[in-house]
Amino acid sequence: MACLLAGVYSDYLSAYWLWVMPAVLVYLRAAHNLTLPFRERHAQLTSNLLLSLDALNTSALIILLKMATVPSLMLLLTLGLSALLVGGLRLLLLIAPLILAILWVAKHGLSVMPPPEPPLALTLTAVLGSMAYVLVTAYCMHELGLRLAQARRAVKLEQEKAAQLAHNLAKYLSPQVWKSIFDSQKPVRLETQRKKLSVFFSDIKGFTEFSEELDSEALTSLLNSYLNDMANIALSHGGTIDKFIGDAVMIFFGDPTTQGAKRDAMAAVAMAIAMRKHMKVFRQQSRAKGITRPMEIRMGITTGYCMVGNFGADTRMDYTIIGREVNLASRLESAADAGEILISQETYALIKDEIICADKGQISVKGFSRPIQVYQVVDFRHNLDETSSYIEHELPGFSLYLDGNGIQSLDDKERIILALEQTAQALRDRAGVIRD
Repeated sequence: MACLLAGVYSDYLSAYWLWVMPAVLVYLRAAHNLTLPFRERHAQLTSNLLLSLDALNTSALIILLKMATVPSLMLLLTLGLSALLVGGLRLLLLIAPLILAILWVAKHGLSVMPPPEPPLALTLTAVLGSMAYVLVTAYCMHELGLRLAQARRAVKLEQEKAAQLAHNLAKYLSPQVWKSIFDSQKPVRLETQRKKLSVFFSDIKGFTEFSEELDSEALTSLLNSYLNDMANIALSHGGTIDKFIGDAVMIFFGDPTTQGAKRDAMAAVAMAIAMRKHMKVFRQQSRAKGITRPMEIRMGITTGYCMVGNFGADTRMDYTIIGREVNLASRLESAADAGEILISQETYALIKDEIICADKGQISVKGFSRPIQVYQVVDFRHNLDETSSYIEHELPGFSLYLDGNGIQSLDDKERIILALEQTAQALRDRAGVIRD
């Protein structure tokens, strides 16, 4: 509009063209109101359409100004800058052919010839107007950049707060569960599923006596140190820590991730062996702190199908497991002696190729109608060399386990030899009867 006024003022244009000014104002208002409902759902498309209309209007203005060189270039400069701001180089390349085509048709088809020297007022108006547009745009972009930088700092601060909060909250969940939730792998709703898991229970034998001998501060420090060590061992073996119940620890393998029932059972037993070995170090550390009573843990492991998932209410959930195997693992732990790892028949069947176990026979377990076959975990087979006192053989219908270190006297050894000889003779006699 400034260029129109300058053109009319310098008699470059007829006063007749002043009617264009109110038409431009009406156009701007109408374009804004008509496109307002589409800005939220189709923001980029709306901006591209409006800029295309601006390109048509700019082309018309350049033709009206008789294609005066400097004013035309200034108008094209402002239009190009707007295109870059709105849609980038892609939009600029889209509208450039449109403008060139219109100007080419106007020049060659309509014979619109610019005067050799447009009036100085028109040139200055076009230059000053373009400079003002560029400066105002640069200022607005600078202010926008400052606000964006401030917003980025605020977002970064909020992200750090959220990360710290997530880190703090993660301590109330097993890392595997926390990771699956934050990676959106598990929905946070009341939902369970049936899975084959290996369940582990442990506690400190005689912990009540410890609590009576130590003051609350020393007991708390001792217990937290113990649980921290056990948790680190569990996580290093891939266990999902379900909960701490006083001195008791409940861990399961096979969820949220699983390596298969066999490897999950192996991981659970390997963890139990590592915990038992670590107790030697822990006892030494405890003695250095003046705690003379030796700490011993007992452990129970079983494998079977459990229900695992979120239990509770919509406002307070607990990711845990329930089922027969959970109760059995707890009962096995209660039946174990100090330093002993008891496992069920199901777990033994999965780990016996790599772990030496002693047959403990059947025990009656509270809550189970039938006796439960139990095995005691000794160690990994590869840890027991040829000089080991353990002898183990298993064939269909035959199982032998011998712990030489458990033989207390020569009389015990003689009784074992006699029992083996009697068994062998009975087997020979039975074989002879079958042949006859």
